[in-house]
Amino acid sequence: MWQTYFNVTSLQEAVQLLAERAPAARIVAGGTDLLLELERGLRPNLNTLIDVTRIPGLDEIRLDENGIIHLGALVTHNAVVASGLLHERARPLAQAAWEVGSPQIRNRGTLAGNIITASPANDTITPLMALDARLTLLSPRGERVVPLREFYSGVRKTVMQADEILTEISFRALTPRERGIFIKLALRRAQAISLVNIAIILRLNGDTVEQAAITLGAVAPTIIHARAAEAFLTGKPLSAETIARAAELVQTAAKPIDDVRASAGYRRHTCGVIARRGLEALLSGQNQLPAEPVLLWGQPKAIKSEPLPAASPAQVRDIHTKINGKNYIFTSGQEKSLLRLLREEAGLTGTKEGCAEGECGACTVFLDGKAVMACLTPAPRADGAEIVTVEGLATDGKLHPVQAAFVQAGAVQCGYCTPGFVMSAVKLLEARPRPTKTEIEQALTGNLCRCTGYAKIIQAVETASRA
Repeated sequence: MWQTYFNVTSLQEAVQLLAERAPAARIVAGGTDLLLELERGLRPNLNTLIDVTRIPGLDEIRLDENGIIHLGALVTHNAVVASGLLHERARPLAQAAWEVGSPQIRNRGTLAGNIITASPANDTITPLMALDARLTLLSPRGERVVPLREFYSGVRKTVMQADEILTEISFRALTPRERGIFIKLALRRAQAISLVNIAIILRLNGDTVEQAAITLGAVAPTIIHARAAEAFLTGKPLSAETIARAAELVQTAAKPIDDVRASAGYRRHTCGVIARRGLEALLSGQNQLPAEPVLLWGQPKAIKSEPLPAASPAQVRDIHTKINGKNYIFTSGQEKSLLRLLREEAGLTGTKEGCAEGECGACTVFLDGKAVMACLTPAPRADGAEIVTVEGLATDGKLHPVQAAFVQAGAVQCGYCTPGFVMSAVKLLEARPRPTKTEIEQALTGNLCRCTGYAKIIQAVETASRA
């Protein structure tokens, strides 16, 4: 899929390589969109990837003394979901990140990548637009800061230059007088693209709205503000009558299209519906985000990967990695996904290829302690990393308790999806030995089974939790 892959440990190295090799080079962090595009042949002229995932400090989430929140370019969706600061001071963003893909996708995908992909249906852009976020871009010419509202020029089009890197996202933290919410409507509860989504932020003085920001996704070429509704709400009490009229104005702001997932008329109507729901939730103070979301991170000590031991910038030629406790050196497979490296070079065929699009979860493995989709992870990312596959769960010839519970509960039918389910369940139980049924369901949202109604799979995880 690519010819050359670099691991770098500083922004200066990344900028230099990108400038030398643009436009045939791209920065890769999560890679959950980029690998799909490469698989589908949508980037025929791209031959170099520059991996920035080991650059120190780019995964930070911090609040400065001026009340500004700063997110590094490597902050993942699950890092947002796990952040107490963002739950308290940027709740719509945390809610949107929780709606993205599955736990495995959220463990790899970054907010910066979501922003750069520039799809109007991307969930996290909508609240960031309502928060009036700003983006810091770095190139050999220096830094420039671009307001997010000026970043997009159309569907999947931005003002970024080929030699620029997005290094930081920043916005003002919400104050105690401000409330915010994000709502997404999709065709299923997880692993779904938004039909429409909305972010609402209100600054209140008692029951009166002092200022309103309402942004809509998937209803125009870019994320848009419902300006008429924002103006109408300003200075008015947040009452049932006010909410009803504001919802009507939100509906008129939408300019959607017909496509295979929904008609324009349906999208326009549902904009009003979710606007009303959002405003009613803000009025009542409802919380639409789990207090302790399931992340599939396992134990906290496993969250952070070690920095690269090699000198940088280093072109990855041989992949030195540890799989299931055993050291491997791969002299081939550098141009593949991690899934194909494991199956074809390592001979570990327990990890399955179902969809190759990050939808089915059959390829779930642990990368530096986190559950990820191997089909959407570049093989060279394994250099210097630790990986666990389903083959590594059994010890001394004895099945892992989750594996044994799947057999006992009759949760294995055709068996194709089973390794992925087992991996997700193991990672869940590492962090929560006694999960609720809801938490089990959350943990398995990234895994699909075509044989069952999931009842026996959930039962197996409950049995394993008692083992």
